[in-house]
Amino acid sequence: MSSFDKLTNQLGDRFEPKSNQSHQSNQAITTAPSPDQPVDQDISNAQNAQNASIVISHLSVRYRSVEALRDLNLVIEPGQLTGMIGPNGAGKSTMLKAMLGLIPAWGIARYRDRPLVEQLEQVAYVPQRSQIDWTYPTTVWDVVMMGRVRKTGWFKRFSNVSRRVAKEALDRVQMLDFADRRIGQLSGGQQQRVFLARSLAQEAEIFCFDEPFVGVDQKTEDIIFQIFHELAAAGKIVLVVNHDLGESITNFDRLILLNRELVASGDRDLVLQPEHMQRAYGGKVAFFAA
Repeated sequence: MSSFDKLTNQLGDRFEPKSNQSHQSNQAITTAPSPDQPVDQDISNAQNAQNASIVISHLSVRYRSVEALRDLNLVIEPGQLTGMIGPNGAGKSTMLKAMLGLIPAWGIARYRDRPLVEQLEQVAYVPQRSQIDWTYPTTVWDVVMMGRVRKTGWFKRFSNVSRRVAKEALDRVQMLDFADRRIGQLSGGQQQRVFLARSLAQEAEIFCFDEPFVGVDQKTEDIIFQIFHELAAAGKIVLVVNHDLGESITNFDRLILLNRELVASGDRDLVLQPEHMQRAYGGKVAFFAA
């Protein structure tokens, strides 16, 4: 596999359903949680959830003898900025990859009444920065134009429309002046903004970001959150893995709290209850409560 292919795979252009998808369950979420399970306000309404929501049913992941995720059932709604939190090793990144078919999993994620893995052209996915080859000799412009490959087709010339979309995306994240710069020459915050621009260029309906705020400056964080809110206001699904429990958590409308299983999900204030946080993190944990 060439360096270009590796970079493209890491950026999420080539999503392929895994062979284990035959194990997926197509059952609707109908069972109520047992008394010792967290009460998720979404699940009780899952039958009536809008088609534009992502409905996750019985999603589980195992790595050999290790159970990384256990029987997740939840709904991710459009028009909301949804954050996914939990301790290290809780399965946050695993959940993203499992619902997108990037790793073997049991259960299913559905979107508009169809398996999500059959509609990945609707998804813009940005992995953790540590999973990207920053030494690959490509420019900021080339990275953002990768977001247009799916609409244009491999080895085809980009249209004027695609170039306009890419230019607007870079301008939106305040990186247009860096279009000719090598991606490896940028700061961590600038690199993250470039990949946000790439996701915008995809013109997707679902945006998934894995820890986009790690190693970024305050200006970049502000720009990213502003665009996240704009995407949510436009009716998009915006799902963000986040490890920071400080003041920035108030930017999220809804939260998903994991520790290998669903601890709580719903409005931010509902999830940030001491009993939920203690169950997820163990002992006392400091978090910002507005």
